[in-house]
This record gives sequence, C-alpha cells and structure tokens, in this order.
Amino acid sequence: MKVTVERAALLKALGHVHRVVERRNTIPILSNVLLRAGDGGLRLKATDLDMEVTEEVLADVTQAGSTTVPAHVIYDIIRKLADGSQVSLETTGDTGQMQLRAGRSRFTLQALGEADFPDLAAGEMTHSFSMPAGDLKRLIEKTQFAISTEETRYYLNGIYLHTVEAEDGQRLRAVATDGHRLARIEMPAPEGSVGMPGIIVPRKAVAEIQKLVDDGAEEVKVELSSAKIRFTFGAGEGAVVLTSKLIDGTFPDYQRVIPTGNDKLLTVERSEFARAVDRVSTISSERGRAVKLAIADGRLTLSVNNPDSGNAVEEIDVEYDSTPLDVGFNARYLLDITSQLDGDTAVFKLADAGSPTVIQDREGAPTLYVLMPMRV
Repeated sequence: MKVTVERAALLKALGHVHRVVERRNTIPILSNVLLRAGDGGLRLKATDLDMEVTEEVLADVTQAGSTTVPAHVIYDIIRKLADGSQVSLETTGDTGQMQLRAGRSRFTLQALGEADFPDLAAGEMTHSFSMPAGDLKRLIEKTQFAISTEETRYYLNGIYLHTVEAEDGQRLRAVATDGHRLARIEMPAPEGSVGMPGIIVPRKAVAEIQKLVDDGAEEVKVELSSAKIRFTFGAGEGAVVLTSKLIDGTFPDYQRVIPTGNDKLLTVERSEFARAVDRVSTISSERGRAVKLAIADGRLTLSVNNPDSGNAVEEIDVEYDSTPLDVGFNARYLLDITSQLDGDTAVFKLADAGSPTVIQDREGAPTLYVLMPMRV
C-alpha cells in the first residue's frame, strides 16, 4: 500500500473513527484503525465490536492495499504534524510495519494485517429513512441526560426509539429513563420509519452520534433492524457511517409511569425557578440533594435543610390555585429538566407528595418529563 493524503482531511477522519477504540484492549487488533487504499480514496474503519465507524477521504493512491495500525498513536501523530502537510503512508512486503512520512518527519508504526479485523456492517437492514440532522440532534439532547448508568438494568442504558400512532398521524418517539426521571420527545415520523421495531440505542453510540451530528451534516440516513442501527452522515466523499449493535432487551412500558390524572397545576418562570433551585441547593448534601417545594396560592417557597451546613430558603411568585402542597425533588434532576425546556415557563402537573410529577414547558408540548419525588 502506498498513499498520500492531506493532513487536515486525515485528521478529521481519524478524529471521528479513533474515538470508538477503547484505550485498553485484550484483543490487539481492536486497538487499531483499518486503513484501506483504493479507487482514489483512503477508507478508515475502527470498531469496539459493539460499534463501528467508517469514513473515506480523498487521497492519491499509488498502490492499493490495506493494513491496521494503532488508532490513538496515529491520531496523535497526525494531530501534531504541521498544518498543510502532505502525509505519505506506505507498507512494503510482509514486514508488519507502516512508514508514515510528512515533511521531515518519519515514523514507523507496528502494523497488523486486515484479515483478523472484524466487520460489524454485515446483515440486512429492514427499515430505512432520512431525517434532518437537527431533528436527530433534538431527539438525543432532550433525552440523553435521563439514560441510566446502572449496568444491572442494561435495558435502560440507552434511548428507546419507536413509532406510535397519534391523532395527527404517526410519530417518532424517543424515551430514556433511569427510574427516577423519564424524558420523552416526539416528532412527525419520517417516511420509511412507520412499522419499525422498537429499538434501544446504547449510551456509547448515542454519545458518538451527538458528536457526529455537531459536525455539520444536514441530512442523516438511518437504517435499522431488530439487532443493529446504521447512521450515515453526509454523502459521497467524507460521509461518516456509524453502525452499532442495539441493546438486546425489552424497554419497560413507560406509558404506565406517566400520570394522566395530576390536576394541580404549578406554572413558574423557568429561568427564575432554575436560579432559585441552584442557589438553595448550594448547601444540600451531595448524596441527597433534596430541595423542598412548599406551594400555596401564588407563592412557591424553596428550602433546603442540611444538618451539616445549615439551611436555605427562597421564595418566588408562581401561578397556582390548588390546595397547598409540600413536595421534595432532587435539585440536580430539577435543573437537568428545566435546562431542556424550550419555553419561558415550566408547567408542573402534581398530584401529591408521593406521586410522580409531569413537567413540560406548556400543555401539549412534544417534550415531556416525569420526575419522582423525594422525601424531605
């Protein structure tokens, strides 16, 4: 293999693919990135056996061929080369090494053959649709924070994507929950997504998708089956393809935990409420982080009582005309949810001190959050 490629293009591609590679691997080839030169381009691929990212960059291919080299090492080398460098990559014979040249710099990297490099992309995808990158970004951003990190409940370690029938047609819905809070967002279902299986996209894949969405692709192609999902960002040269296994589990019936009879409506000015929660929670214990909400006619009193450091109280004006209610919540969860709301207000639908509360920025909003109370 002998190929010359522009440093900036190679760095961008390596930046996308090397993140998949775990720093500690018991299987040596999983520490490597696959480089395959041919047809006027250089194709890069990396995998951790659960997820795979590929990207192709324009290159001057003198001799087609392939090899694999340590992903983090070659990324760091390219990152430290001078801007505008032309990078030459060359393997000769069966030496098990790759020569990397740029300007006056010379590197020799240990290489492993392509034969043992795993391929995750195989298998038929049953559904395919395209959606604006902004919509995909919104699905992730509004739900990602509620993904569970508890490995024993592995089926909660991702975002549940599925379609549902609504009064105004089919909707694509994303849901995440950790058992203490639940995030749900929906939007009109893209053409081709109707009838897709309900799937759970793993947390690590979600984080990578979010980074790739931020890189500027306008449209994202989504292909999926009951076992895998593939995202294609952009088209032609420079397109990035992420393939991931899905979580093999059943997502709980989340509809059962979304209360429908909560009749006490509390409307607060979102940013004022968030600042007040942030201030009083300064003295809460790290473990509990409980803040008490005492709600009465037109007034909300937030308080935190910590035997180790003291107490804090703050009062704000609100809209509320039901019976007085005292309820406690985790301050961190309140701040997470209010930061995701789009409007100027936050609407809390409450029942009592022991029941889950629904939070939206307005009645009927496409984004909905459910928060379990705490004892205070």
